[in-house]
Amino acid sequence: MDGLIRIDTWLFLQLNAGVASSFLDWLMPIVTNLRYYRVPLALGLVALAIFGGGKGRGVVLLALITVTLTDQLASSVLKPWIGRVRPCHVVEGVRAITGCGNTLSFPSGHATTSMAAAIFFGLLYRRWLWPLIAFSVILSYSRVYLGLHYPSDMLGGWIIGGAIAWGMVCLYRSLLRQRMERLRLFRPRWSADSSGDK
Repeated sequence: MDGLIRIDTWLFLQLNAGVASSFLDWLMPIVTNLRYYRVPLALGLVALAIFGGGKGRGVVLLALITVTLTDQLASSVLKPWIGRVRPCHVVEGVRAITGCGNTLSFPSGHATTSMAAAIFFGLLYRRWLWPLIAFSVILSYSRVYLGLHYPSDMLGGWIIGGAIAWGMVCLYRSLLRQRMERLRLFRPRWSADSSGDK
Protein backbone atom coordinates (compact mmCIF):
# COMPACT_ATOMS: atom_id res chain seq x y z
CA MET A 1 0.00 0.00 0.00
CA ASP A 2 2.82 2.40 0.85
CA GLY A 3 4.30 1.80 -2.58
CA LEU A 4 1.03 2.68 -4.29
CA ILE A 5 0.76 5.86 -2.22
CA ARG A 6 4.30 6.86 -3.21
CA ILE A 7 3.52 6.24 -6.88
CA ASP A 8 0.28 8.21 -6.57
CA THR A 9 2.13 11.13 -4.93
CA TRP A 10 4.93 11.06 -7.49
CA LEU A 11 2.46 11.03 -10.39
CA PHE A 12 0.51 13.83 -8.73
CA LEU A 13 3.60 16.03 -8.58
CA GLN A 14 4.41 15.32 -12.25
CA LEU A 15 0.90 16.31 -13.32
CA ASN A 16 0.73 19.26 -10.94
CA ALA A 17 4.11 20.97 -10.83
CA GLY A 18 5.97 19.06 -13.52
CA VAL A 19 3.89 20.45 -16.40
CA ALA A 20 3.23 23.91 -14.95
CA SER A 21 2.91 26.78 -17.40
CA SER A 22 1.40 30.24 -17.42
CA PHE A 23 -1.15 29.13 -20.03
CA LEU A 24 -2.36 26.22 -17.89
CA ASP A 25 -2.36 28.48 -14.84
CA TRP A 26 -4.87 30.63 -16.73
CA LEU A 27 -6.86 27.81 -18.36
CA MET A 28 -7.33 25.25 -15.60
CA PRO A 29 -9.20 27.50 -13.14
CA ILE A 30 -11.68 28.17 -15.96
CA VAL A 31 -11.98 24.48 -16.88
CA THR A 32 -12.58 23.44 -13.27
CA ASN A 33 -15.25 26.07 -12.52
CA LEU A 34 -18.62 24.37 -12.89
CA ARG A 35 -20.46 27.68 -12.96
CA TYR A 36 -19.39 28.14 -16.57
CA TYR A 37 -21.26 24.97 -17.58
CA ARG A 38 -24.60 25.54 -15.88
CA VAL A 39 -26.35 27.52 -18.61
CA PRO A 40 -25.16 25.38 -21.58
CA LEU A 41 -26.03 22.18 -19.72
CA ALA A 42 -29.45 23.47 -18.72
CA LEU A 43 -30.20 24.55 -22.28
CA GLY A 44 -29.03 21.19 -23.62
CA LEU A 45 -31.25 19.26 -21.22
CA VAL A 46 -34.25 21.44 -22.02
CA ALA A 47 -33.66 21.00 -25.75
CA LEU A 48 -33.35 17.24 -25.33
CA ALA A 49 -36.57 17.10 -23.32
CA ILE A 50 -38.45 19.18 -25.93
CA PHE A 51 -37.06 17.80 -29.18
CA GLY A 52 -35.91 14.35 -28.11
CA GLY A 53 -39.36 12.85 -27.84
CA GLY A 54 -40.24 10.30 -25.19
CA LYS A 55 -36.72 8.96 -25.10
CA GLY A 56 -35.29 12.42 -24.55
CA ARG A 57 -37.57 13.14 -21.61
CA GLY A 58 -36.81 9.78 -20.02
CA VAL A 59 -33.08 10.30 -20.51
CA VAL A 60 -33.17 13.77 -18.96
CA LEU A 61 -35.04 12.51 -15.89
CA LEU A 62 -32.69 9.58 -15.30
CA ALA A 63 -29.64 11.76 -16.04
CA LEU A 64 -30.64 14.17 -13.28
CA ILE A 65 -31.12 11.24 -10.91
CA THR A 66 -27.76 9.76 -11.92
CA VAL A 67 -25.78 12.96 -11.40
CA THR A 68 -27.51 13.72 -8.09
CA LEU A 69 -26.87 10.18 -6.86
CA THR A 70 -23.18 10.20 -7.79
CA ASP A 71 -22.62 13.68 -6.36
CA GLN A 72 -24.21 12.79 -3.02
CA LEU A 73 -22.43 9.44 -2.86
CA ALA A 74 -19.06 11.08 -3.46
CA SER A 75 -19.44 14.17 -1.26
CA SER A 76 -21.72 13.02 1.54
CA VAL A 77 -20.86 9.32 1.93
CA LEU A 78 -17.46 8.31 0.55
CA LYS A 79 -15.41 11.41 1.34
CA PRO A 80 -16.35 11.51 5.05
CA TRP A 81 -16.02 7.72 5.33
CA ILE A 82 -12.58 7.50 3.70
CA GLY A 83 -11.34 10.83 5.07
CA ARG A 84 -8.41 11.34 2.73
CA VAL A 85 -6.80 14.77 3.06
CA ARG A 86 -6.23 16.82 -0.07
CA PRO A 87 -2.67 16.74 -1.41
CA CYS A 88 -2.33 20.52 -1.21
CA HIS A 89 -2.42 20.16 2.60
CA VAL A 90 0.23 17.46 2.95
CA VAL A 91 2.46 17.20 -0.15
CA GLU A 92 5.58 19.36 -0.33
CA GLY A 93 6.12 21.31 -3.53
CA VAL A 94 2.46 21.32 -4.56
CA ARG A 95 1.07 24.19 -6.62
CA ALA A 96 -2.41 25.17 -5.44
CA ILE A 97 -2.96 28.35 -7.42
CA THR A 98 -6.66 28.65 -6.58
CA GLY A 99 -6.33 27.75 -2.90
CA CYS A 100 -6.78 24.43 -1.18
CA GLY A 101 -10.19 24.45 0.47
CA ASN A 102 -11.29 22.39 3.42
CA THR A 103 -13.11 19.49 1.75
CA LEU A 104 -11.68 15.98 1.50
CA SER A 105 -10.00 14.29 -1.43
CA PHE A 106 -11.32 10.81 -2.34
CA PRO A 107 -13.13 10.49 -4.63
CA SER A 108 -13.12 13.64 -6.71
CA GLY A 109 -16.66 14.91 -7.09
CA HIS A 110 -15.80 16.48 -10.44
CA ALA A 111 -14.48 13.16 -11.75
CA THR A 112 -17.36 11.12 -10.35
CA THR A 113 -20.21 13.23 -11.65
CA SER A 114 -18.67 14.16 -15.00
CA MET A 115 -17.82 10.55 -15.84
CA ALA A 116 -21.27 9.41 -14.72
CA ALA A 117 -22.85 11.93 -17.09
CA ALA A 118 -20.44 11.01 -19.89
CA ILE A 119 -21.10 7.28 -19.66
CA PHE A 120 -24.85 7.70 -19.19
CA PHE A 121 -25.36 9.98 -22.19
CA GLY A 122 -22.65 8.29 -24.22
CA LEU A 123 -24.18 4.82 -23.97
CA LEU A 124 -27.58 6.14 -25.00
CA TYR A 125 -26.27 8.50 -27.71
CA ARG A 126 -23.20 6.69 -28.98
CA ARG A 127 -21.72 9.43 -31.14
CA TRP A 128 -21.25 11.55 -27.99
CA LEU A 129 -19.48 8.87 -25.96
CA TRP A 130 -15.84 9.72 -26.64
CA PRO A 131 -16.22 13.53 -26.72
CA LEU A 132 -17.97 13.36 -23.36
CA ILE A 133 -15.34 11.04 -21.90
CA ALA A 134 -12.62 13.38 -23.18
CA PHE A 135 -14.33 16.31 -21.50
CA SER A 136 -14.56 14.39 -18.22
CA VAL A 137 -10.85 13.53 -18.38
CA ILE A 138 -9.87 17.16 -19.01
CA LEU A 139 -12.16 18.43 -16.25
CA SER A 140 -10.77 15.81 -13.87
CA TYR A 141 -7.18 16.65 -14.75
CA SER A 142 -7.82 20.29 -13.87
CA ARG A 143 -8.34 19.14 -10.27
CA VAL A 144 -4.91 17.50 -10.22
CA TYR A 145 -3.23 20.48 -11.90
CA LEU A 146 -4.72 22.81 -9.30
CA GLY A 147 -3.37 20.63 -6.49
CA LEU A 148 -6.75 19.56 -5.16
CA HIS A 149 -6.77 15.83 -5.90
CA TYR A 150 -4.44 12.88 -6.41
CA PRO A 151 -4.62 10.90 -9.67
CA SER A 152 -6.17 8.01 -7.74
CA ASP A 153 -8.99 10.35 -6.69
CA MET A 154 -9.72 10.80 -10.38
CA LEU A 155 -9.50 7.10 -11.15
CA GLY A 156 -11.75 6.20 -8.24
CA GLY A 157 -14.26 8.82 -9.29
CA TRP A 158 -14.30 7.55 -12.87
CA ILE A 159 -14.90 3.97 -11.75
CA ILE A 160 -17.66 4.92 -9.30
CA GLY A 161 -19.37 7.33 -11.67
CA GLY A 162 -19.08 4.99 -14.63
CA ALA A 163 -20.47 2.05 -12.66
CA ILE A 164 -23.48 4.01 -11.45
CA ALA A 165 -24.13 5.37 -14.94
CA TRP A 166 -23.94 1.89 -16.45
CA GLY A 167 -26.45 0.68 -13.87
CA MET A 168 -28.80 3.54 -14.69
CA VAL A 169 -28.53 2.81 -18.41
CA CYS A 170 -29.45 -0.82 -17.68
CA LEU A 171 -32.41 0.44 -15.65
CA TYR A 172 -33.50 2.71 -18.49
CA ARG A 173 -33.32 -0.11 -21.02
CA SER A 174 -35.19 -2.46 -18.69
CA LEU A 175 -37.97 0.09 -18.20
CA LEU A 176 -38.10 0.66 -21.95
CA ARG A 177 -38.42 -3.07 -22.62
CA GLN A 178 -41.21 -3.35 -20.06
CA ARG A 179 -43.03 -0.44 -21.67
CA MET A 180 -42.73 -1.97 -25.13
CA GLU A 181 -43.96 -5.30 -23.76
CA ARG A 182 -47.00 -3.65 -22.21
CA LEU A 183 -47.77 -1.91 -25.49
CA ARG A 184 -47.54 -5.24 -27.30
CA LEU A 185 -49.78 -6.99 -24.79
CA PHE A 186 -52.40 -4.27 -24.77
CA ARG A 187 -52.47 -3.67 -28.52
CA PRO A 188 -56.11 -3.70 -29.70
CA ARG A 189 -57.20 -7.20 -30.72
CA TRP A 190 -58.70 -5.94 -33.97
CA SER A 191 -55.29 -4.66 -35.00
CA ALA A 192 -53.72 -8.09 -34.50
CA ASP A 193 -56.62 -9.79 -36.33
CA SER A 194 -56.45 -7.42 -39.28
CA SER A 195 -52.70 -7.87 -39.61
CA GLY A 196 -53.20 -11.63 -39.73
CA ASP A 197 -55.70 -11.35 -42.60
CA LYS A 198 -53.15 -9.74 -44.94
